[in-house]
Amino acid sequence: MQKTVLVASKNPVKIEAIREGFRKVFPDNGYDFLSVEVSSGVSEQPFGMEETLEGAKNRVEQLVRTQPSAAFYAGIEGGVAVHEDELFAFAWIVIRNSDGYLSKSQTGHFPLPSRVKMLLEQGIELGHATDQIFELHNSKQDIGAVGALTNQIIIRKDYYVHAVILALIPFLKPDLFSPK
Repeated sequence: MQKTVLVASKNPVKIEAIREGFRKVFPDNGYDFLSVEVSSGVSEQPFGMEETLEGAKNRVEQLVRTQPSAAFYAGIEGGVAVHEDELFAFAWIVIRNSDGYLSKSQTGHFPLPSRVKMLLEQGIELGHATDQIFELHNSKQDIGAVGALTNQIIIRKDYYVHAVILALIPFLKPDLFSPK
């Protein structure tokens, strides 16, 4: 019987990052990946570690409430945070299994240029700011800010995959992690 992984987004980048992470960690398990659009319950552009993590957790919890029969639930929430007057982008990955065990991981942080910081301070979301500055269209469903800033050496999906894999550690090594 196929196991289902519910992804708390319709964004193809997030869906593919979750799919690739699962396939790398569990290459012999055939999972069905279904995406469901749910609200993060936080700002369109989360600021700070706590708000961003809350958004990823909220996405997963909404999936659990509305579709309680999946094997796994996965949420990704991108955010920004200021450190020493410099703005950094990052994302939280939250994965929950059917037993209720919740695991989380975070991507690396990368600096954002002052022009992006100014736009975000005006209430513009990172994807829209990236599109405006780099003359792109819908970059958040493609290369993302990380892709624009690295000349596509790292694109948004690849940026997320490592953190998805890290969030799957407790499910890969369940004997080392006690359920909470």
